[in-house]
Amino acid sequence: MSIATIANRYARALADVVVERREVNEVVGELQAFARLMDGHGQLRDVFASPVVPLERKRGVLAALFERLRPRPTTSNFLQLLLATQRLHQLGEMLAGVARELDIRTGVVAAEVTTARALGEPEREAIAERLRALTGKEVRLQFGTDPSLIGGVVTRLGSIVYDGSIKSQLAQIRQRMAQA
Repeated sequence: MSIATIANRYARALADVVVERREVNEVVGELQAFARLMDGHGQLRDVFASPVVPLERKRGVLAALFERLRPRPTTSNFLQLLLATQRLHQLGEMLAGVARELDIRTGVVAAEVTTARALGEPEREAIAERLRALTGKEVRLQFGTDPSLIGGVVTRLGSIVYDGSIKSQLAQIRQRMAQA
């Protein structure tokens, strides 16, 4: 079974709990902070990922972290579950799954917009409005730049890519000329 499939199962279960308890922002924030802590300390991640380190020692490390961080019970229970199932080192994938699940439940769609140059606020809002009209949903946008696009916009909306870049158009012209 792939990590994405497993992460989605954990995500659905955690989303059920945090939505019911009205702790979405708090628990997700604590889990993100814990993930940043693990990312910032490679040895910590290695301890949790290692099959050689005994589970009891890992529990001790996690308990020491809980003493310092003082997470709410939902957060600590989820982290302990991941530890018990040898998945704590995959917390990043679990958080990505939680974000996707919460987006689905709230009717939000994520989109990545890449342009050749940074966009101003009016341009960003115009793109957001077009995507809201296209999807009929609220859109969470992430903007990036890629000078190799020359101009235009590439938008990834889920698994669909809308490529209106000049780079892409030039490649299509080049291909047509080669076929002629």
